[in-house]
Amino acid sequence: MQGQIHLFGLVHLAIIATVPLLAAALAAVQRRLQPGARSLRVGVALVLGLSSAAYYAYFALHGQLTFPDRLPLELCDVSLWLVVVALLNLRPAIFDLAYYGGLAGASMSLLTPNVPESSPLFLTVQYFADHGLIVAAVLYLVWSRQARPRPGSVGRAMLMLNLYAAFVGGFDFIFKTNYMFLRAKPETETLLTILGPWPWYILSAEGVAVVLFSLLYLPFRPARPTAL
Repeated sequence: MQGQIHLFGLVHLAIIATVPLLAAALAAVQRRLQPGARSLRVGVALVLGLSSAAYYAYFALHGQLTFPDRLPLELCDVSLWLVVVALLNLRPAIFDLAYYGGLAGASMSLLTPNVPESSPLFLTVQYFADHGLIVAAVLYLVWSRQARPRPGSVGRAMLMLNLYAAFVGGFDFIFKTNYMFLRAKPETETLLTILGPWPWYILSAEGVAVVLFSLLYLPFRPARPTAL
């Protein structure tokens, strides 16, 4: 059981299924709007921002928003705000990072959620809302043909991921935190559970990221000219 939700139980599966359905619905609405209309994108960005704000407001109200804990340094935190910026301006360089971070990172968090069994119901709902909205927003931008990853984006995304991990790793070392699970695995069962002990699971996760990013780019890979 993960925070009142059974892993791959009916509720969990329903949440997973709802994400692409929401993305498809948003894309369908976008196609009915005037070309270049940004009202829906702004609305989705606002919902994402409010969802993230609700998370930190919860800890602030309970007196638990203290340094160096509860900082927005997790990969999905960064992905969320990259998606928000991509929704607002559709800049290809921002979308490239949001695409891989959102689909590879947040989708894994949806499939193997890091939600302790003792987690309050609000935090459980907020966790799935945050990660589900990240994935849905990225799919919406792709399916409505407003954005797509560019050639070479896999390498650039991997470079930025490693640079960010190095920064977070330094922060973890100095302040004895565990952002991005660089110092220890999560207590709940996640993908990292099967990737070996520390620090080898970090190297294994690097390989998984390369594979996932490459697979995510496949639908957009330019077709090779057919030989005559």
